[in-house]
Amino acid sequence: MKADVVVLGAGIVGVCAALHLQTRGRSVALVDRAGPGEGTSYGNAGLIERSSVVPYAFPRSVPTILRYALNRSSDVRYDPRDILRAVPFLFRYWRHSSPGNLAVAARAMLPLIEASVDEHDALIEAAEAGDLVRAEGWIAAYRDPRRFEQEVADAAALAPHGLRLSVLDSPAFAALEPSVRTGDGGISGALHWLDPKTVRDPGELTRRYARLFERRGGRILVGDAGSLHASGQGWAVRTGGGEVAAPDAVVALGPQSDTIFRTLGYAIPLGIKRGYHRHFTLPEGVALRHAVVDEEAGYVLAPMRQGVRLTTGVEFARSDRPADGRQIALAERKAREILDLGTPVEAHPWLGRRPCLPDMRPVIGPAPRHPGLWFSFGHAHHGLTVGPASGRLLAELMTGAEPFADPAPYRADRFGPR
Repeated sequence: MKADVVVLGAGIVGVCAALHLQTRGRSVALVDRAGPGEGTSYGNAGLIERSSVVPYAFPRSVPTILRYALNRSSDVRYDPRDILRAVPFLFRYWRHSSPGNLAVAARAMLPLIEASVDEHDALIEAAEAGDLVRAEGWIAAYRDPRRFEQEVADAAALAPHGLRLSVLDSPAFAALEPSVRTGDGGISGALHWLDPKTVRDPGELTRRYARLFERRGGRILVGDAGSLHASGQGWAVRTGGGEVAAPDAVVALGPQSDTIFRTLGYAIPLGIKRGYHRHFTLPEGVALRHAVVDEEAGYVLAPMRQGVRLTTGVEFARSDRPADGRQIALAERKAREILDLGTPVEAHPWLGRRPCLPDMRPVIGPAPRHPGLWFSFGHAHHGLTVGPASGRLLAELMTGAEPFADPAPYRADRFGPR
């Protein structure tokens, strides 16, 4: 089989890259070992996060670092067996999180963040996926009144970005979410970010986009990305339907992208932040309308088709370690302090892996030493948010169109010549 482009990875990033390449006249084969939206794209909080104009940085506060070092937090946990192995990544992450470097990262990510809702809207309409998306924003909730006051002040600094925001005191928050506990021991105030959209089944949204790709003539094949090899004037990969060859290949494998680029000699410092989720069926008379982030405990409660999804923060552990239920168990205990979660839907929590780079922005663009090979991975916490915008930028670069954003901050060789 032949195509113009082979895209490896059928998560939100790979599917959107395939769609944008297809729109620009390329015949595309999308290859994955599983179906679309079954990996990392399935297990997130479902936020199209237009308001996230500042990346998730490594904490610079010594008390916060010491608190995390105790390993008793629901927002950050580490496996002691793997912490030494993670130190080089964490040190680079800490260094890039200095105020000056964080400002650089924020400027780099801003074009993708600003385009996120518009790019999704176009695909949502074409994929007939409007039933999966709500335009009511999300809520950052705070228990400590002093923390809430500080966050209100900090939010004012984002005014130049034109973000719509509603500041909610305890009664105003209770009016929006009457089932969530407020007052003593509960939520004392919240910020309601109005521009983002929420998705009540991120995996299904990815599948709808994939079906749109197929309706437009694209091919989705089951295959082994690790079989990618140079072939003739391009690249080839083995699939269940036979070998597929193309002049161009895109590595969009999320946390598994290193299986390709390391084999080819690229020393890109891709790290993995693990995370968990579990769905709950709320008791009768209990409801949650918005996605709510408990900012102090570091978890998200998000209404989904499967129930209310509880998602954890970050776990630093070797990617192939078995799931460890302690972090999500702690998050569940914290969540039950403010909402009656009812009963879990699944017998066991789901474990996913976020592909992250220490400078808080993805790799998007050509592989420097391999003509026809392209990278699009490392979108960290924002794969769902910027997937369509990332796909557009990659397709523009691959087809020689004028890119809507400066691609330099995402180049693959920014970490060194290797």
